[in-house]
Amino acid sequence: MVIAIVLIVLLVASVVFYFVSPWHLTPLASNWGAMDGTIDITWAVTGLIFAAVNLFMAYAIIRYRYKRDRRSRYEPENKKLEIWLTGVTTVGIAALLAPGLFVWGAFVSVPEDAHEVEVVGQQWHWSFRFPGEDDELGRVDARLVSADNPFGMDPDDPAGKDDVLVSSPRLVLPVDEPVQLLLRSKDVIHNFQVAQFRAKMDLLPGQVSYLWLTPTRTGEFEILCAELCGIAHFAMRGMVEVVKRPAFDKWLASHPTYREVAARPDGDPQAGEAQFAACAGCHGQQGQGNPAVEAPKIAGLEPWYLIRQLQKFKDGLRGTHKQDAPGQRMRPFAGRLPDRAAMADIAAYVATLPDNPAEETVSANAARGESLYRTCSACHGPQGQGRRTTNAPRLAGMSDWYLLRQLEHFRQGVRGHHPEDFYGAQMASMSEMLTDQRAVRDVIAYIDTLPPTPAKAGGATLAGRNDDG
Repeated sequence: MVIAIVLIVLLVASVVFYFVSPWHLTPLASNWGAMDGTIDITWAVTGLIFAAVNLFMAYAIIRYRYKRDRRSRYEPENKKLEIWLTGVTTVGIAALLAPGLFVWGAFVSVPEDAHEVEVVGQQWHWSFRFPGEDDELGRVDARLVSADNPFGMDPDDPAGKDDVLVSSPRLVLPVDEPVQLLLRSKDVIHNFQVAQFRAKMDLLPGQVSYLWLTPTRTGEFEILCAELCGIAHFAMRGMVEVVKRPAFDKWLASHPTYREVAARPDGDPQAGEAQFAACAGCHGQQGQGNPAVEAPKIAGLEPWYLIRQLQKFKDGLRGTHKQDAPGQRMRPFAGRLPDRAAMADIAAYVATLPDNPAEETVSANAARGESLYRTCSACHGPQGQGRRTTNAPRLAGMSDWYLLRQLEHFRQGVRGHHPEDFYGAQMASMSEMLTDQRAVRDVIAYIDTLPPTPAKAGGATLAGRNDDG
């Protein structure tokens, strides 16, 4: 009797919890209300079965409880019961599957007026490509993917010259217009998911999958990778912003075409030398850094990274937090640079400076830091050499006091707090794996033991052609 009462109490509590629980679906922001309807049907069918099974168990416990003067009867077959069970099970399964089949049929039937957007996934980053004025996406090939050509564009295909390349993990879509998202991966299996859209799909290497939707309300919605894709899977995030058509056209026009990216000139070291005079006051004539004014070593940093950071300071993505005094001092200098070409010139000049390892100032347990660094190496490389493919700068041979301060800033929310600083937010999440100050210092101490890997002077070209901010 006690067990039967417990079953009934659990059943009632489960039903009540379902209706009063704060954890329900996010508000719908697309045309896929049918997904919610299918989920509601699934809840109803499984809920009824859950209730029926538990009530039957409680009934059976009470009805057939032990009595001294009663004997059980062996009945190996009961055709009437089998017919009932088969019929009810068939109806239940059909009720679960049939709505989903209708929704799936609509999900794979793309409207003829849907415009195309390509979504490219890689560890651990999203990027996007739009067709240009010809309304046709150019050819791509995985064999053409490189640091200079991250989308794998075919330079011999005229249809791709006007394709608009968006390297930032922010996607903007017009409201109330159907869109087909063409999905491809450059490395492992990813999954493009926006919870409010109720639409998701895997990205498979070597294939192009797709989904389609019509955004129905303006706003910002987070992009998640819903497939375990590696150590930084949880940090592979982006943002979809749904806006009205004029705002979308303005945003799209602000990004370069493949023709424009390919035509960007190399940075000019001679022009950069004159621009660098303002930088030398803090970072030193040789870019060696100066701890007294909290200016890190920049000689040896990859040009693409220098350009990106200068652009972040100029755009206000860095140096705006009230606790980031050095960053606030850096912003006016970046603001003086008129355009990306000037940044590329400075980066090209910095690439010519002697790359001498910075003085070691952090003392800690490097042996313990080695095991902790394995997480960092997934992006920054096993030798701390940096990787353009994961948007991670070089660490080895750089100013360890600066690395220590930046890790602390990431952990405290001083750096990576701006909503447009996707890489900073990603690093802020990763830094939480270092649980305390001791772990942070141990990692830095281990980085100090890594051999410096000089950056290539030609990297300014790579920066100019691979990152549109």
